[in-house]
Amino acid sequence: MSDPSSKSPEQPGSTRIVAGQSATFKRPLGLKIGIAAGILALVGGGAAVASAVNNNSAPATVQETTPAGNPAAELKLGYFGNVTHAPALVGVSQGHIADELGDTKLTTQVFNAGPAAIEALNAGAIDATYIGPNPAINSYVKSAGESVHIVAGAAAGGAQLVVKPEINSAADLKGKTLASPQLGGTQDVALRAWLASQGYKTNVDGSGDVAINPTENAQTLKLFQDGKLDGAWLPEPWASRLVLTAGAKVLVDEKDLWDGSLSGKPGEFPTTILIVSQKFAADHPDTVKALLKGHVKSVEWLNGAADGEKASVINAALKEAAGAELKADVIDRSLKNIVFTVDPLAGTYEKLLADGVAAGTTKQADINGIFNLAALNSVADEKTSAAGLGKE
Repeated sequence: MSDPSSKSPEQPGSTRIVAGQSATFKRPLGLKIGIAAGILALVGGGAAVASAVNNNSAPATVQETTPAGNPAAELKLGYFGNVTHAPALVGVSQGHIADELGDTKLTTQVFNAGPAAIEALNAGAIDATYIGPNPAINSYVKSAGESVHIVAGAAAGGAQLVVKPEINSAADLKGKTLASPQLGGTQDVALRAWLASQGYKTNVDGSGDVAINPTENAQTLKLFQDGKLDGAWLPEPWASRLVLTAGAKVLVDEKDLWDGSLSGKPGEFPTTILIVSQKFAADHPDTVKALLKGHVKSVEWLNGAADGEKASVINAALKEAAGAELKADVIDRSLKNIVFTVDPLAGTYEKLLADGVAAGTTKQADINGIFNLAALNSVADEKTSAAGLGKE
């Protein structure tokens, strides 16, 4: 497989950056994992690439100095090589975002998980990113409400706990080892919260009744195939890859845990949202609005395209972003599990915060003000609610 970082971006006027990120989490005894820092872990038809920023990263690039209020000279945008990030994949590959940005240069960077993307945004290496809700909440809490704003939703659903065939219930998980994409990420928090609801204790160092091993998605697939993991809570397409190519089965479909009482949309929960640095948004509101126009176009395209065309475009974008396409059955199954929407489902965020607190990955705080949906509501056809947690 060729190194995706060596490819030229397909969209004129944009630049894509891909680089390595290695996790540094303590792993349970008996699970030996060697991942060299900076090596792309692409397995089979995998579609995830690690982040460009880690704890030993170089200083952030110098920010452009366009006067506040004017369009930015450059917008640095992050996203993941996951089907749940299809609005970003489509928006970049089809030019929806670059077209709306006009003279503003679009530079993109591919990440593997939310905490790494947040680190890059807080360091100034990127200005905006598609991400899961829990890392955004954690950043907002840690910064006392000064780091980011959630400006739109992107995808709902598309996350499952998949396990070995012999595991039939929660009772069978005691003493087992499960994976999540990254400590403090949205799937990591969801897994810990669900295990707690089943009476299990987990700890962020990997100890507890059930060991949770934060692992890069492509490595999770390999470890599961090698019998070194008992299961994982994963976003699409990784849940589908483990089911269709590695013989896993679904123990929990996260959509079954959301009855709609918080959002008014049964079965929907936020998986991918769009966030922007508060400083960048304050300096360049017109650029943020242009980004949102491109984002809305991408979501509308996804919801209007024929299934075959949608799968083809997303697959081509995945190959560009992460070096490999998905098999037809994997992308078809993935898309059936996802709803593409600009609604971030704001009514669910108090619960998401509480789950993060219970998981030990964030602290209790007031998240009022985390949303700024004013720009979204100025460009979208339908008004989206911030559920009392920010501007509309």
